[in-house]
Amino acid sequence: MSLASAAAVFQNLDPERYDAIPIRINKDGRWVLPSAAPRLTSAAEVIRALTSGGSDATSEERDAQLVPRPGGTAGERGERNGLVAGVGLDVVFPALHGPYGEDGSVQGLLELANVPYVGAGVLASAVGMDKAAMKVALNQRNNAPSALLL
Repeated sequence: MSLASAAAVFQNLDPERYDAIPIRINKDGRWVLPSAAPRLTSAAEVIRALTSGGSDATSEERDAQLVPRPGGTAGERGERNGLVAGVGLDVVFPALHGPYGEDGSVQGLLELANVPYVGAGVLASAVGMDKAAMKVALNQRNNAPSALLL
């Protein structure tokens, strides 16, 4: 689950080096800033919390909106690249799973907003989620002359 993945990321980031900010995208597509980072690190714990009426995050949260910075050179000038609810972002670490998480949608949105992110890009994510397209891509790679393989 995305919440368990995010919790693992937060627990393993060095707080002396990184000021991590949790941003959650709800099932309805609403972006929120929870008051605390997710803490349950297994999918079973998250499912138990959600089915018992609890939550992995506190109930305090505020709506978030991605506000892009114009141009692609903000990072080169030492400025933050984008804002979410007024909070500057240096880089996003997407810990998302499934449609709208791994399919390149969020990566595309971040690219449009000039916000750098870690992980696979839009095309690799989209092809990776589309099993038929991935099969075609792998077959093309496997049938290519060895001099052209990257």
